[in-house]
Amino acid sequence: MNNTQLQIKFKQRLNKLASDDYDNIECWQMTEAFNKAQLMWCRRQLHGTNMLQEGDEKSKKRIDDLQILLINTPLTGGTDHGDFVSYVNFPDNYLEYKKVNAHAITECCPGQEENLREGIPATGRSMTVYLAEEANVNLIMRDTLKRPDFEWGETFCTMRSNTIRIYKRDFDIVQPSLDYYRTPRNIEIDGCTDPITEGTFNGDVECEFKDDVAELILDEAVAIIAGDINDINTYMREGQQVEKNN
Repeated sequence: MNNTQLQIKFKQRLNKLASDDYDNIECWQMTEAFNKAQLMWCRRQLHGTNMLQEGDEKSKKRIDDLQILLINTPLTGGTDHGDFVSYVNFPDNYLEYKKVNAHAITECCPGQEENLREGIPATGRSMTVYLAEEANVNLIMRDTLKRPDFEWGETFCTMRSNTIRIYKRDFDIVQPSLDYYRTPRNIEIDGCTDPITEGTFNGDVECEFKDDVAELILDEAVAIIAGDINDINTYMREGQQVEKNN
């Protein structure tokens, strides 16, 4: 859906094609409402607070709708704190955690230490990394069944102050990465005022979702503006359309 179509659909649902029944809606209001709506829609689908109570990857539809936001990024610049390694390159566009991937190496692995000395990247053993609560770290580290274990290929991580901590005992962490859902890309309409910088958008940035999802987000954006201008009938109608067709 391009931005011309988006503006036409806004006016059709709010002003009956600019007949000014209620209010003149400026293009910057459309971009702000749409960007807010797509963030609200994404959070609702990820957390399963939609009508079908389906969170991310709970159905083929959720996988298909949200896969565009699921990306992987390496975790770099780790600082070793003994029991854990902390990584501070937290993504700026982070929306929701999916998983942490990591490999582990230890002195018992033949060739790994030699490879490191020669500058050859160490692959090590693939580890299963569970996300744990910061409050339970001490309990997990004392539990022989839950604490990090190289032989079982299991460890855990926590998130704190925009850092990720991967815990270890008798091994080192290599090749860590984070899978996460990013925030959706904000749309921009050429020539419109940017409400954040008060500048002007130079060029169009269109909605990145496929058209059927963009229609749902548009209905939610219309409901937001309808609520702003006290158009109760439009607010209720568009709000119902979002979930009924989700």
